[in-house]
Amino acid sequence: MPRITIDQREVEVPQGATVLDAAAALGIEIPTLCYFKGYTPSTSCLVCLVKVGGRMVPSCATQAIDGMQVESETDEIRQVRRTALELLLSDHVGDCLAPCHFACPAHMDVPLMLRQIQGEQLREAIATVKNDIALPAVLGRVCPKPCEKGCRRSGADGAVAICELKRFVADQDLASGTPYLPECAPDTGRSVAVVGAGPTGLAAAYYLRRAGHAVTIYEKESQLGGRLRREHTAEELPPDVLDAEIATITRLGIETRLNTQLGPDLTLDELTDRHDAVLIASGATQKSAVEAWSLKATPRGVDTDKETYVTSRNGVFAAGNAIRTKGLVVRSAADGKEAAASIHHFLSAGAPGVPGKPFSSRIGKLSPDELTTFIASGSLLPLRQPESKPSGYTPALAVEQAGRCLHCDCRALSTCRLKRYAEMLGADPNRYKGERAVLIQNLQHSDVIYEPGKCINCGLCIEIAAEAGEPLGLTFIGRGFDVRVGVPFDRSMQEALGRVARQCVEACPTAALAFRGEPSCRCQQGCALEE
Repeated sequence: MPRITIDQREVEVPQGATVLDAAAALGIEIPTLCYFKGYTPSTSCLVCLVKVGGRMVPSCATQAIDGMQVESETDEIRQVRRTALELLLSDHVGDCLAPCHFACPAHMDVPLMLRQIQGEQLREAIATVKNDIALPAVLGRVCPKPCEKGCRRSGADGAVAICELKRFVADQDLASGTPYLPECAPDTGRSVAVVGAGPTGLAAAYYLRRAGHAVTIYEKESQLGGRLRREHTAEELPPDVLDAEIATITRLGIETRLNTQLGPDLTLDELTDRHDAVLIASGATQKSAVEAWSLKATPRGVDTDKETYVTSRNGVFAAGNAIRTKGLVVRSAADGKEAAASIHHFLSAGAPGVPGKPFSSRIGKLSPDELTTFIASGSLLPLRQPESKPSGYTPALAVEQAGRCLHCDCRALSTCRLKRYAEMLGADPNRYKGERAVLIQNLQHSDVIYEPGKCINCGLCIEIAAEAGEPLGLTFIGRGFDVRVGVPFDRSMQEALGRVARQCVEACPTAALAFRGEPSCRCQQGCALEE
C-alpha cells in the first residue's frame, strides 16, 4: 500500500487510490467541481490542482505513488485554484442572490419568504423575515419599497408585492396569539446600552438580545417608538400595530428606561461605566450635542466609521439618523441590525466587525427578450392589490401573489459547489467578465430546469445517464467554445432524463440542472449576527 505525504502529513492508502482520496483520508478538503465519486474524472475544472514534483496536477486523477510528496495548501496553489474558479465564473449566467436582495437595505431573503408564503408556511416565513427585519409589520406599511424597484417584474407587468406580503406575514403572526419569538443565544455576561427607541434602536436591541447580550434601552419619551410615532398618521401606521410589534422585541428580555435622555438625565460616562458597549440611536442630533458627549461630530451628526459604526470613543457606536440626519425607516432599521453585528463582534472578539458581504454572481440587466422568456417561466397572474388597504391581503390572495416570484435567486444556493469554493478561496466573479451569454432556461422537463449558462461541461450528467442505461440520455453537442450539453436528435429534456433526473441534479456542481421547486428552507440560514 503506497504511503504519501501531503502538506508534511503522511498517510497510507489502498493501491489505486488518488491524491484526492489520500487528502480526504487526512481530512484535507480539496475543491472539486467536475469530479463525482464513482465516475471517471474529466479533469476539466482544474480547481483540484495540487503540486507534485514541481508540477501542477489534478488530484482527482493522479494516482498515489509510494513516497510521493504533495503540496495542497500553499499560496501559489490557492491562487491557481482561485483563477480557475474566476474563469468559470466569467461564463456563468446566473444570480446567486436575487436583485431584490441587493435592493433591500436590510438584505432580507425575499425569495425564500415568498416561497414560504406560497407554500402556506407562515411560521417559517416570519422567521425568515425577522432574520433580517425586526419590525416587518411596521415596514410593511411605511417602507417606500426599494426591494420592489429591484424586482425583475417591475419593468414588465408589475413588481411582486413584496412589502404587502411582508406585512401579511407579520400581521398574521401578531394576530396568532403566540407571535414568533426567536431563540436567543446563551447569556454572554455582556451588556449594551441602546440610546433611543426608534427603528434603529429597536432593531439593534432585537439582534443584540438574540446574540445573548443583556440590553437596556434608554428613551427620552414616555413610549418606545421614536420617530415612528411622530412621522406617520394613525391610518398609515396604527398605534396598536406599532405597540404589538415593539412588544415582540421587548419580550425577549430587553430592559427599558423611559423618560431618560442622554445629557440632561445621564452622561455618556455613566453609560460606559454601566455597560460594555453603548449604541447611540437617538435620531437626528445637533453637532453641539454630539460634541457635548465628547464625541467627534460631522455636520450630519455623530462621526463614525462607515462600515463598523464605531465612534471616536472606544466601545461607543452610533447609527441611524444620529449619523445621517435623515434616512428611510428601512435604512434606519438596517443600520440597527448592522451596528448590532459590529457590537457583537466587538464584545466577542475585542474589535468591531465589518458586516460581511455575501458572495454572489450576478447576471445584470436582462434584455427585453430575456425578460419576456424569464417571466414566462413563472406565474402569469397579474399584480393584484388588497381589496381593503387597512386589512391587507387575504391568505388566498397572498398565496397567489407570492407565486408571482420568478425565482431569480439560485435554486441550489445552499449546496452549489461553485459558490462555496468561490467564497472559500475569495474568488472575484467579475475579474474576467466580458460580454455575457444569453440567458436561456430549458423548461421541457416537468420537474427539472436546465440553464446552459450555468453549465461548466463537466459531463457528469452525461455519464450518469449513460451508466443508468437511459435510452436517450444526454451528450455534448457542438465543438470548441460552442460545445454544450444537450439532448441527442433535438429531443426533449423530459425524454432524456427519466429515472436519473434526481441523480443528475444532485451531481451537478453549479445548479445548471436543478429542480423547479425546492423546499422552502435554507439549510445554512442562521442568525443575522453570525453571517
